[in-house]
Amino acid sequence: MAGSARRRLLEAGYACISRYGISKTTVEDVARVAGMSRATVYRYFPGGREQLVREVISWEAGRFFARLAEAVSGAGSLAEQLEETVWFARRAFLEHEVLQKVLETEPELILPQLTVESSRVLPFVRAFLATHVTRADLRAGLGVDEAADFLARLVLSYIASPGSWDLSDRDQVRQLVATELLAAVGPGPAG
Repeated sequence: MAGSARRRLLEAGYACISRYGISKTTVEDVARVAGMSRATVYRYFPGGREQLVREVISWEAGRFFARLAEAVSGAGSLAEQLEETVWFARRAFLEHEVLQKVLETEPELILPQLTVESSRVLPFVRAFLATHVTRADLRAGLGVDEAADFLARLVLSYIASPGSWDLSDRDQVRQLVATELLAAVGPGPAG
């Protein structure tokens, strides 16, 4: 029962943020939408509104990574996994209505949260990539953990800010993976 109540509050928090934005969402709003009392909200989120907002963002990030894992589950190689990850994640980032709304209306509130969240997300992305990195041909002296960490940081960076790459174009995603990501960790040209 406790898990379902907490989930209802997270869902209600997400609905309120999508409707009102971060700064205008209140504990009262979340309680009303969840059909619970303010005291119940504070029982699950003793840190109040700030904790609730942080945990809603974390919860949504977790849901995103569950969808990502499903989307790339068929990847056979590191290159395929990276291509599918970048393709899916960038599209999901741009199509996420709530994130885009908050980035447009309250970037000063969401950007610090995303920075904190990315430090929590990094180990997940690193572990997510490690299976395929283990089977990849790496540059001499580069360990699996180092390569997975480097690739995870690059992937997160390109998803948020692709620079001159058009990540809606599969050919450009393939080229990015080959020339920027794999080239950085691979054995390099035969010499």
